[in-house]
Amino acid sequence: MAALRLLGRVLGRSRACRGQLRTEFYATANQLLYQVAERNPLYPSLTLHSPVRYMFIQTQDTPNPNSMKFIPGRRVLESSTMDFPSPATAYCSPLARQLFRIEGVKSVFFGSDFITITKTSEDIDWNLMKPDIYATIMDFFTSGLPVVTEEAPRTDTAPSEEDDEVVAMIKELLDTRIRPTVQEDGGDVIYKGFEDGIVQLKLQGSCTNCPSSIITLKNGIQNMLQFYIPEVEGVEQVVEDDDDTEDEADSIDK
Repeated sequence: MAALRLLGRVLGRSRACRGQLRTEFYATANQLLYQVAERNPLYPSLTLHSPVRYMFIQTQDTPNPNSMKFIPGRRVLESSTMDFPSPATAYCSPLARQLFRIEGVKSVFFGSDFITITKTSEDIDWNLMKPDIYATIMDFFTSGLPVVTEEAPRTDTAPSEEDDEVVAMIKELLDTRIRPTVQEDGGDVIYKGFEDGIVQLKLQGSCTNCPSSIITLKNGIQNMLQFYIPEVEGVEQVVEDDDDTEDEADSIDK
C-alpha cells in the first residue's frame, strides 16, 4: 500500500501544477470573437438555428508549462490515444496537420475527448497562440471531416494472445490504473516491451519533456508495477526517433 500512496502523492503533485479549469467561449461570424468565462452549468447550450457558429472549448494547464490541454466538448477519438510529435507524423490526421500550421506548435496529441498542444519554446506566449488554435479546432469540427483517416497507425496496447502472464498483468495495470490518471494531465504512457525485468514505456503528449515526468515514471509507475508484479525490476523510458515515422509517411504519400 505504501507504493499506492506514493503514486497518489506523485500524481497529486502533478495535478496540483495545473491551473483552474477555464471555459473558452467564442463564435465566428465573419471574424473570430472569443472571451473567457467561468464555467456555468446553467449556460445555454449550442444554438443550432443561429447563423453564428458557437462552440465551447475548455483549456486546462498541465504539469508541463509548454503543453496545454484543449477540451472541445465533443469526441475527438473513439478509443485509445494518438501522438504526433512532428508534422511528418500527422499524415493520417487532417486536424493534426492543420494544427501544425500554427506558428509555435511543436507537437499534437489526441485523447478521447481532448487535444494537447505543445509549443516549441517557453518564450512563446499562449495568449498569442490560443486564437489560432481555437479557430482551427472549431472550423475543423464544423467541417465534418474525420479526425483521422483509415491509414492511422495502431497504438493499442491491450493484452493479446501472444502475451505471457507477466506482460498481460503489466498491460492491465497500465490500462486500468496508470494511463487514465496520466491522460487527465494531457498525456499518456504506452507499453513498448518487457525484457530482463525492465518495463519499457514511451511517454506522450504533455508528458514528453515534462519536468516531473521522471518522478512520475520512477517513483510512481515503477513502484506500482513492482508492488503488484515482483518480476518487474525497473522501468525505463523509450525515446523513439521520428525518422522511421517520417520514412513511413513518405512511403504512404508516394
